[in-house]
Amino acid sequence: MAQQDRAIRTRRLILEAAASVFDDRGYDRATIAEVLERAGVTKGALYFHFASKEQLALAVLDEHVLDIAVEPQQIKLQEFVDVTQVLAYRLRSDPIQRGAARLAVEQGSNHLDRKRSMISWADFVEGLLIEAKGRGEVLESVAVRETAELYVGAFAGMQMMSQALANRADLNRRLTVFHQHTLPSIAVPAVLARLDLDPERGAALDAVLKAGLLADATH
Repeated sequence: MAQQDRAIRTRRLILEAAASVFDDRGYDRATIAEVLERAGVTKGALYFHFASKEQLALAVLDEHVLDIAVEPQQIKLQEFVDVTQVLAYRLRSDPIQRGAARLAVEQGSNHLDRKRSMISWADFVEGLLIEAKGRGEVLESVAVRETAELYVGAFAGMQMMSQALANRADLNRRLTVFHQHTLPSIAVPAVLARLDLDPERGAALDAVLKAGLLADATH
């Protein structure tokens, strides 16, 4: 068990180092040597987990999708808002999220298939919206898949603009403005009135989630 835990920690260390390099340098300019230096691991340890730079990048993109899990809410649309606000907050400093964000939207490189990441995020959002619609929270006229893809594409653009103008420090506020403009065309009025769109919600939820993970790790 101790060996397995060590392997999990090593893999995470490598992923975070790789994501940091991708965030700083982009996919094409990133090197395995830089990842090894930042992770402080041997080449053998890295290749035990990842066979290539492409596998490293794809793992970072996959982690980007899997790493956000908020507490269940009575209103499913609130969970959707919460996921986006936590992601927006983590994009300020979390190496996995920052590295994955650059990989997902970076232009000019043809050496990495980015479709999987975008499709995975759209699938994730679609799942939340389908469940919300099943609960009667979403207007019947809403095309769920199109709406999911709209949100994923818009979020990608918002985080790029926020990165250019404010190093993503204002991303949660920008996201709240976007929700204020778009949710009235998605949510039924009674649900819309109950949604908490506070831009500070992302930071608060992230603190709760990390506290829960820490408690789980100590038991």
